[in-house]
Amino acid sequence: MRRLTAILRNALQTTALGIIVGFAALPTARADEPTSPVKKAVSDEAATAVSQMGKTLLARDLTITARTISIYLDQSGQPLHIFHTMKITVHRPDRIAVEFNGDDGKHDLFYDGKAASVFFPDSKNYATIPASGDIPSALNEAATKLDVDFPLSVLFAASPDKVLLGDAMAAWQVGTATVDGVECRHLFFSQKSGIDLELWVENNAAATPHRLVVTYPLLQGQPSFVAEFTSWKTQPPLSDSEFTFEPPADVKKIDLTPAVASGTKGRK
Repeated sequence: MRRLTAILRNALQTTALGIIVGFAALPTARADEPTSPVKKAVSDEAATAVSQMGKTLLARDLTITARTISIYLDQSGQPLHIFHTMKITVHRPDRIAVEFNGDDGKHDLFYDGKAASVFFPDSKNYATIPASGDIPSALNEAATKLDVDFPLSVLFAASPDKVLLGDAMAAWQVGTATVDGVECRHLFFSQKSGIDLELWVENNAAATPHRLVVTYPLLQGQPSFVAEFTSWKTQPPLSDSEFTFEPPADVKKIDLTPAVASGTKGRK
C-alpha cells in the first residue's frame, strides 16, 4: 500500500484534478519534439453538468458515504484491488471528518479548523498537527506531515467544477445510465495531465455525483480508481464537535520527529 500511496500521491501534486491520491511522473516529450497548442473541446452538456455539480458540492453541510476500489499492479505485475468504505462529513469552509475502513485497516481523519488528527483505532495510536485554512490546504498538510491521504479531497475544493474543467482537454456526455436506481448523465473527460476520467451525475439540476472512475492510461497496467457515492445529506446543520478529535483514555499519541512535523518526511 505504500507503493500505491507513493504512485497516487504524485498525481495529486501534478494534476489539477487531484481527486485521486497521486501517480508517478509521466514521460515527458523529447526536447526536439515540437509542442503543439492544446485546443479545448468541452461540450456544453458536460460543462453545464459539472457546473451544476459544483454548486451542489458547495453546500455548507454534507454527509456522504463512498465505496472505493484502487486497482494497480504489484511488484510482480499482478493486478491488486484494494477496497475501502469512507464516511465523509463536511462543514464548509474548514471542517471535515472521514472514517476509513478498508483492506488495509481502519483509520479516522479529523480537521476542526485548527488541527488535523489521524486516529488508528486498531493499534490505539493517534497523531495531531496544527493546521489551518480551507479543507484542501489542511488535507495537504495531513498528507505531507502525517502520510495520510484523502483521495477525494478536490470534491471539497472552493470550486470543484473549475478544478475539473480547468484540466479538461476534451469532455462530452457519453449517454445516460441508471446508478442505484437513479438516472445519471455519463460524462467522459480527457485531461491534459494524462488522466481519463468518467463521472456519473444525476440527470437533473442538482447533478449530484454517484460514480467516479479515474484511469491512468500512460502508466504500466493502467491503474485506476473507482468511487461510488451514496447517502447524500445536506441537513441538519452539523456541530463543531463532529470534527474535533478527543483521544480516548487508553490510546497513545505518536510523537512526530522534527522532520515529520515540518513536512519533510511523512509517517503513517
